[in-house]
This record gives sequence, structure tokens and C-alpha cells, in this order.
Amino acid sequence: MEILGNINSVESMGLVDGPGIRYVVFLQGCELRCLYCHNPETWDKNKECQKITPKQLINKIVRFKNYFGKDGGVTFSGGEPLLQPHFLLECLKLGKENGLHTALDTAGVGFGDYEEILKYTDLVILDIKAVKEDDYMKITGQPMIRFKNFLSTCQKLNKKLWLRQVIVPGINDNEENIKNLKAFITKLKNVEKVELLPYKTIGVHKYKDLKLNYRLKDVPDMDENRCKKLEEMLNKQI
Repeated sequence: MEILGNINSVESMGLVDGPGIRYVVFLQGCELRCLYCHNPETWDKNKECQKITPKQLINKIVRFKNYFGKDGGVTFSGGEPLLQPHFLLECLKLGKENGLHTALDTAGVGFGDYEEILKYTDLVILDIKAVKEDDYMKITGQPMIRFKNFLSTCQKLNKKLWLRQVIVPGINDNEENIKNLKAFITKLKNVEKVELLPYKTIGVHKYKDLKLNYRLKDVPDMDENRCKKLEEMLNKQI
């Protein structure tokens, strides 16, 4: 029986999800319930979206190969791509067979054979929700164990890492968080880039449409200049 993936959406000319120009595939399903999530429509793993086989998807992506240049390629994002590990693995294998640079944009909270998946992944863009157990639980509603297991496998296989954290006013926009994040990151190897992303309220309307409670109603957008200064502070210390 052929594997079918459940795709929420795609972006054919992505510029922020890895190096160069990229075809970004957003897989449906996520088990985290992050306070600041702006894509709640990707949560429900049982929601029927676009069904497609790995071969069909890679055939579509290869048509854009001439636009990717030497740096671009395909990025699998979500939702959480690791919740569809069999589909993801086949896509990554076919991507490499077709000469594509492959990236995985993930929170590291899924299941499957991480070693096999990472074998065909050139770059991991890892979302670090928090580095302390209590903070992680408050932000995501889940314990850190699966994130830690995934990161441990990345380290074991010496995978290239881009690390990201969303900075939210009143939650983690402080120097203590930066110090804790720095201490966490300095223990890791093969980190190519660290980015702090300013929290935005752009997804609030989706919660209304889906009749979901938005828990950060009174929190404004993160000041971009302040976020940039925190990022400079972090990178200076690493």
C-alpha cells in the first residue's frame, strides 16, 4: 500500500525556511499547543487536507529545481513533520535521489526512526521553545523528553543546526532567558545560526474562526528592535 501524506499547504518560493530559495511543505498535525502558535489550523492530525504520495510531491518540487540555485531546495515544516515519519522519510529519500538540498523545520516532537530520517536531512531548523522544563511545559503543554531525544540524535549524527526561538513580551524577553539559552546552546555542536523571532499577533483571527481560546489576548507584538538587541546579545556570548 502506497504511503500518503497529509499536507496543509505549500510555498513554492520560500525565502526564510532555510538557505536560498526553497519549496516549503507544511505537513498537517502537531501535538504541541504553544501559547503563541499562529497556525492552529495545522494542529488536528486527523483533519483531511491535501493527500499526496511522496513521488507525486517530489515530482512537483523538482519542476522548481532551476530556481533553487546552488543553495536552495526543499524544506519540510508544519505543523510538525515528524508526526508523519514514514511519508517524510520517503520524501527525503526521493529528494536526495533527485539532487535536492533537504531541510527539516521542526520542534523535534514527533516519532519514528530519527536516525533514518536525519540520514537524508542536510539541515535541521530546530525551534527551541524553552530550555527549562517548567518553561517548556508552560509554553507548549508538553514535557521536554521528545525534544531532548530528537536533539540528542541530531548531536549523535553531527547534523547542521539552525536554532530559533520566538520571543514573547512578558514571557521570555529578558536577559535571564538569553543567559539560559546561551548556556544551552554552547553545549551543542554544529550550530550554524541562531535566530530570535519576534512574536506577532497575525494569527489571532484564526482562533476566532476555529472557535479556539487565544491565551495571549493582551500581549502586543514583540518590539523588533528589542528582539534584535537580544539576538545580538545572545550571539555575542556564544
